[in-house]
Amino acid sequence: MSRRLVSRLAGLAAGLLLSGSALAADASGAITLYTSQPNDQMTAVVEAFRKDYPAVTVEIFRAGTTELMAKLQAEFAAGGSPADVVLIADTIAMTQLKDADRLLPYADAPVENIPANLVDADRTYFGTKLLTTGIVYNTDKVKTAPTSWNDLKAADAASQLIMPSPLYSGAAVVHVGTMTQDPAFGWDYYKALADGGAVAGQGNGTVLEAVARGEKSYGMIVDYMAMNAKAKGSPLAFVFPTEGVSTITQPVAILKGTDNEGAAKAFVDWQLGKAAQEQSVAQGYFPVIEGMAPPAGYPDPKTLTVLPTDSAALVKDEADLKMQFSDLFGG
Repeated sequence: MSRRLVSRLAGLAAGLLLSGSALAADASGAITLYTSQPNDQMTAVVEAFRKDYPAVTVEIFRAGTTELMAKLQAEFAAGGSPADVVLIADTIAMTQLKDADRLLPYADAPVENIPANLVDADRTYFGTKLLTTGIVYNTDKVKTAPTSWNDLKAADAASQLIMPSPLYSGAAVVHVGTMTQDPAFGWDYYKALADGGAVAGQGNGTVLEAVARGEKSYGMIVDYMAMNAKAKGSPLAFVFPTEGVSTITQPVAILKGTDNEGAAKAFVDWQLGKAAQEQSVAQGYFPVIEGMAPPAGYPDPKTLTVLPTDSAALVKDEADLKMQFSDLFGG
C-alpha cells in the first residue's frame, strides 16, 4: 500500500471521529490542491501552511483557471477528481462548480473577519484575496501615463496594447465580462481596440513579459503581477483607471468527494486566517481581512472605484463572451 494511500486513510479515519473546526484542528494526511496561483507563490503558501499543520502534506496541480476547469470536467466525466481543494481566480468558475453540485459546504468556516460579499451564501466557497485588473505600461516607452481605459483606444496606444485572453485566464473572463456589461464600454470598446491593432496573449503572464521586455507598451493585467515586477526593477508602472477596475477574489473551496475532509478544512481555515493574509500582502495582494493594510505602494482599497459585475449573467453568457472575444482577437 502506498504511503499516500496510508496517509489518506488515516485522514479519513480521523474525519469519522470529528466534525467542523475540531476536525480541521486535528488534520493530518495528504490533500491535493488545484490552483491558478503562480507556482512560486503556492510553494511559499504550502510551506507556511505546513508550519501550522505539519501533519498535512499538500500536492499541487497548477494551471490557468480555464485549463484547470477543463481538467476538472474531464476528471468528473471519467468518474472523479483527485483534487480535494480548489483555489482559483474567480467566482465565475466557482459558481459553475457549485451549480454542478461539486462543492462541499463548510458551515463552520471561520469567516468572522471576512466581508460578507466574499462569502458564498451557502458557505461552499470563500474569497481569499482582492485582485484588480488595470493598465500596465512600459516607462521606457511611454512618457505620458494613461489614466483612463479610453486612453488605450488612441491609435498609438491600441497598436501597442496586449491583453490576457478569457480563453486562458479566469481573471480575463471577469474583466471582459465586466467591461462589456458596462454601457460606457460594451463590445464596441473591444472592437475599437481590435481595429486599432491590439492583440491578446494567453494569461496575464504573457502580458507582463511582453510589456516588461518592451515588445508592447501597454497591457491590461492583474495588479500584483505588475506591481511585483516593478518592485524587482522592471521598467513598469501600474494604473488604476479613473472609470474603475474589475475585481476577482481568488476563492477557495473543498470538492465533494474529498477523502480527507479534515485536512481540506484546515487549508480553508488557514487561507482565511491572519497568517495567510499577511503572506498575501507580502506577495502583493490586497488582503480580505478588514483593517489590514495593503501592500506598500497600493492605494487603500476603499478609495478604488469598482466596476459592477453581474456574475449570474456572466456565468450564463461565458461561452458567448469567449466566442465574441475570439472573433475579434483570435485564439
